[in-house]
Amino acid sequence: MLRITNLQLPLDHSELDLESSILKKLEIIKEQLVGFTIFKRSYDARKKSAIQLIYTIDVETTIDTAKIASLLARPDISRTPNTNYQFVTQKNAIESKRPVIVGFGPCGLFAALILAQMGYKPIVLERGKEVRERTKDTWGLWRKRELTPESNVQFGEGGAGTFSDGKLWSQIKDPKHYGRKVLTEFVKAGAPPEILYVSKPHIGTFRLVKMIEEMRATIESLGGEIRFQQKVTDIELKDGQVHGLQINNNEYLATRHVVLAIGHSARDTFELIHQVGIYVEAKPFSVGFRIEHPQSIIDKARFGPNAGNKILGAADYKLVHHASNGRSVYSFCMCPGGTVVAATSEPGRVVTNGMSQYSRNERNANSAIVVGISPEDYPGSPLAGIDFQRQLESFAYTHAGSNYNAPGQLIGDFLKNEPSKEFGVVLPSYKPGVTLCDLSPTLPAFAITAIREALPEFEKQIKGFSMADGILTGVETRTSSPIRIKRNDHDLQSINTNGLYPAGEGAGYAGGILSAAIDGIKVAEAVALSINNEKPKNIS
Repeated sequence: MLRITNLQLPLDHSELDLESSILKKLEIIKEQLVGFTIFKRSYDARKKSAIQLIYTIDVETTIDTAKIASLLARPDISRTPNTNYQFVTQKNAIESKRPVIVGFGPCGLFAALILAQMGYKPIVLERGKEVRERTKDTWGLWRKRELTPESNVQFGEGGAGTFSDGKLWSQIKDPKHYGRKVLTEFVKAGAPPEILYVSKPHIGTFRLVKMIEEMRATIESLGGEIRFQQKVTDIELKDGQVHGLQINNNEYLATRHVVLAIGHSARDTFELIHQVGIYVEAKPFSVGFRIEHPQSIIDKARFGPNAGNKILGAADYKLVHHASNGRSVYSFCMCPGGTVVAATSEPGRVVTNGMSQYSRNERNANSAIVVGISPEDYPGSPLAGIDFQRQLESFAYTHAGSNYNAPGQLIGDFLKNEPSKEFGVVLPSYKPGVTLCDLSPTLPAFAITAIREALPEFEKQIKGFSMADGILTGVETRTSSPIRIKRNDHDLQSINTNGLYPAGEGAGYAGGILSAAIDGIKVAEAVALSINNEKPKNIS
């Protein structure tokens, strides 16, 4: 098959137009076209009145070898690469101690799936509940102000990505097409087939719930075991090697291979890991607010007269500003047509995050506007970043009334450094509620200064971004893990603990659903090769 790249057509083109463009590009007649599939579709919206769709197309033809050779000399035509996933090994050893995966978010899910598909029958320990029970508990906070510390936006089957926009793209390098494996498995589990080719695929919470259940069933059908409400409370190490795990302070599970896929909010587990001597170091992360605008303003700014087009959907954005005080301010986890959600996992604290459904048809757009910070901002032990986050979250809780309301302020008032007293045309979507106030004391002064400078600059890129009635809601603190559980590059094991495989967001090696899932695949491969006593030559 041949791959055509950068095939451009107008937004309103027909299927016949696409086929005709393929024929023209390859200089063939219709009878020579066996079939074609869309590998990728993106858009170029730089000229808003004439937005172009850009395709990568895989084509099967009957043209002869000489013709193919001449086409391959062109920069926009190549042979279609094999993007099918290739297992690095299959179980060939008798191993009485099964591999254990701690955490069942995207990373743990794919680590378990790959190990199960290779025949290793993994055991998954998830501290939270299965996804439907978890959803009920999460709604308990949003509707009734009742937090369940082990079952919420952060903890439970599916991980934090379940209550998000369900974004499935990443900028990481992926030469082995692991991302394609992730998307393919999601489609098998019920995701829309379009996620295989649109440039910025997403799923949304309601669809993710059913998909996760389907993938759990697949793992179990292959001999894997998922144990819910199983929290790791101790790790047994002997001579630098993992030997077993204590669960819920009483049960013991022997194993020599542990994947730590615990997510960025498992603070008590971070403390345990540090306590038993596994190497941990502090890493940078970001803090800030959620910002909300009418989605129609974002659509108009990005798509002009094509705003509302079904193919384009709800518009997103990505913004960065380097402030004069040396801080970087950027948008993070943008949720078109979504809502701001309560995302705390600890009592007496407020944390915000963003979520969208597949339809992305809610009135407001939201994203995090965050400021980068580094370990120099919170000196101390490797876990000092956790204390930093907790201080901000606790203050946000009390500042908004100590009832899980979030503190909020209108953009115009924030820029003028005046407390807000009443909402304007933009109503906040955060539940259980927003208490208007002055947000200045909720973040470090350097962060407030940088965000105040950045918002008018973002207005230059998106008209209406600094609108007076827009809403800022605090605080966003869980952008990424505050630690890194450092691992070796060649076998992906902890640098000082054999048999321990730090993975995903919690370990500091991913950010988002797709990158976490890809890391889960890589670590699963490393575990399988170790069990089989094979060299990790295939680990990237």
